[in-house]
Formats: sequence, structure tokens, C-alpha cells
Amino acid sequence: MSNIPKTQIAAVVPFHGAALEIRKDHPVKQPSELAPGECLVKLSCTGVCHTDLHASNDDWPLHASTPLVGGHEGIGEIVAIGENTGDCPVKIGDRVGIKWLAYSCLNCEQCRNGREQNCPKAKLSGFSVDGTFAQYTVSYVYHVTPIPKNLDSNAAASILCAGVTVYRALKHSHAKIGEWVVLPGAGGGLGHLAVQYAVAMGLRVVAIDTGLEKKKLCLELGAEKWIDFQEEKDIVQAVREACDGEGAHCAVVTTASASGYTQAVDYLRPGGTLMAVGLPGEAKLEASIFFTVFKSINILGSYVGNRQDAIEALEIASRGRVVVRYECKGLSELKNVYDALKQGNIAGRIILEMSR
Repeated sequence: MSNIPKTQIAAVVPFHGAALEIRKDHPVKQPSELAPGECLVKLSCTGVCHTDLHASNDDWPLHASTPLVGGHEGIGEIVAIGENTGDCPVKIGDRVGIKWLAYSCLNCEQCRNGREQNCPKAKLSGFSVDGTFAQYTVSYVYHVTPIPKNLDSNAAASILCAGVTVYRALKHSHAKIGEWVVLPGAGGGLGHLAVQYAVAMGLRVVAIDTGLEKKKLCLELGAEKWIDFQEEKDIVQAVREACDGEGAHCAVVTTASASGYTQAVDYLRPGGTLMAVGLPGEAKLEASIFFTVFKSINILGSYVGNRQDAIEALEIASRGRVVVRYECKGLSELKNVYDALKQGNIAGRIILEMSR
């Protein structure tokens, strides 16, 4: 513990509306300062998510704490555990992941029903507590996720948010083996993982996105049909035709565009399910109540995942069924990554390595 520094490099948003700063003197919480149940993690890498961009821009109905160290897809080694931590499930030296859900009480109605992410006492990495855009971070021993030994840290990072989010949505979508699932934004960070989890579950994938690079990626990953939303004049009709002329059984919408949700209700076949996953800040879900009822459409919100969902999503990836496509950069390049996310120019995921 004596080699833990007092300060570190971290990406910080000082206050709402302020520009991101790369600081070299951000404090590191020392082992003696850890509360029972807390652990200090030395990070090796972290993913970058659209949620981080929203938190940095403060453009959601919910507002992040400031000063803010964002990030919630971190992988690292536990270097200290708070004194008097009882029944600790991890130990110093363990490689663990830090997810969006940093903490929940584990004892309320929501936690007991497997919705830990909806706990009224939830703490969120990189939003309400400091996250993973730093060399060290504090998390909670009952919520850090063990990483399978045969899974690369850079690949595991994106599974912790993007992977578990789409995995849980598909898991609760009511879709059965051989049925059609539509994935708007299929070539993006969440979408390219959703394609693979859907294929692993035996579903048939219609990928919606734009650009030759994303088309190539989606088809390589197992999508059966591709629809370019910039080239196709009638998305609803195109989806119906792709799905045997009847429409899709399920749509998992990960985009931040309201139109993606409205279209989904129209192209689903009777009895179909819309899984709302993306989080556009101010957009409204508009759909025909008449046809939602007439077609027996299900509309379900799916918000990240619980501890078990994360373990399952990582286990599938560790068996090679899901492969994260990522590009590595350094923490100092985070501003440029945010710019690329705004422009929609990233296929796959971006990983920030702390060693760079």
C-alpha cells in the first residue's frame, strides 16, 4: 500500500458547462481513508460510452455531480480494501470491472427483485461518484465484477456497460430462437455487441445503420439483413420486407434518436416487443395508441443490468461468442473521442489505456 501515490492523472469536468480538463494532480483516496465496503482500484483501461458524453455535456434531465470524473467501463486491480469490510467477496490483487452501477443497497424491493440498477440509493460510476477516467478510482467490493481469466482487459471493459446493457435487453425481450430482431444503430458501440449477443441467442438480425464500414462490420458479425437509413426512403417497409413481409418480432433500440423508437412500433409484427435502451435526453416516445393496442405491441424499458447480468455477459464473451471491436487511445485523447462520438464516426468501441 505504501506505493499508492497521493495524486494521479484524471479527466475532470470542473462544473456544469465547463470544458473537460486533463489534470495531473487529482487526489487519490488513500487506503486509510476507505470506508468499510470500499476498495481502491488501480485502473489499466476504461471504455468510453455515449453516456459519458451526456454527463460531460450535462444534457440529460438528470444532472451529474461536479467536479466530475466520468467513465464507467473500467478494468483494474484491487490495491486496497477498507478496514472492517465484512464477508468481502474480493481480495487485493483481484482483477475486477467497474460498471455504471457502482453501488446499491441490495436490500430494498428493487434490489431483491433483481433491479439493483433501480435502487433508490444507487450510486453511479462517472455520474454521481467518481468514475474510471483516471489512474485510480474507489468502488464497492460487493459490486465490482470479477473478470474471467481468459478475457482480455480491453475487451472486457466494453462488456461492462455496452455489453451488459444489450445483453439484458435481449434477455428480457421475449424473442425466441429463429425470430427476427431489429437493431437500429447496429454498427455503433452498443449495436455491434447487440448483433453478436443476438446471434449467440439464435436470433436473426436486421441491422440498421449507415456507411460502408458499419455495413461490413455488421454483416461480418452475423447480421442477415442490412438497411442503410440514409439510403432507404421507407425504413418501416424495408424492415417488414426483410422479416418475411410480416415485420420484426423484436426491436432493441440503442440509438439516441426519437425516430428510431417511433419507427419500431410501426415495423413490429403483432405481438412484437420494443426494447427501449438508448437515452435521448429530451425526446418523447410517440406511437399510435390504437395500433399499439390493436397489434398487441409490448414496450419495455431496459436500463443497464444487475450483477448477475454482468457476470453472464462476460462469460459469453469469454467463450468467444462476442468479440469487442475496439481502438485503443490514451486518456489525454478523450476530448477528441467525444468529438468523434458527437459526429457518429466511431465503429465499435474506444478504449483508453492508462499506460499511454
